[in-house]
Amino acid sequence: MTLSVYLSGEIHTDWREQIIAGAEGLDVAFSAPVTDHAASDDCGVAILGAEDNKFWHDHKGAMVNAIRTRKGIADADVVVVRFGEKYKQWNAAFDAGYAAALGKSIIVLNPPEHQHALKEVHAAALAVAEEPAQVVEILRYVLTGALPG
Repeated sequence: MTLSVYLSGEIHTDWREQIIAGAEGLDVAFSAPVTDHAASDDCGVAILGAEDNKFWHDHKGAMVNAIRTRKGIADADVVVVRFGEKYKQWNAAFDAGYAAALGKSIIVLNPPEHQHALKEVHAAALAVAEEPAQVVEILRYVLTGALPG
């Protein structure tokens, strides 16, 4: 069984790379949004033309990025949503809600200090992890039935 896993959320740390490296040898196909922050912010105006108003600049980018995000989440068996420590990732919360509405299996990854703020997101998830290694162990268990250790 191959699992398709979409890695959504925070783009400022290497959590995606940790999960991908840890899952080496497992039958997992990973996908993700564009993680180049500048490219993600500016894709709409770079492709569709400049905007004088920052709102429309951001709006164009959000719409173009949504094409990839919607496809990635729709095709995924599992959606991992990472909420980082430094920034409020409203887009990650939106991705989690979209994945929940589609009936996707969701794993939320966040530091313990965000537990209360994310309680509704956690309620939609099938697992809540604090470390990327825990996500890898969940994927390993789902695919092989093997417990850590």
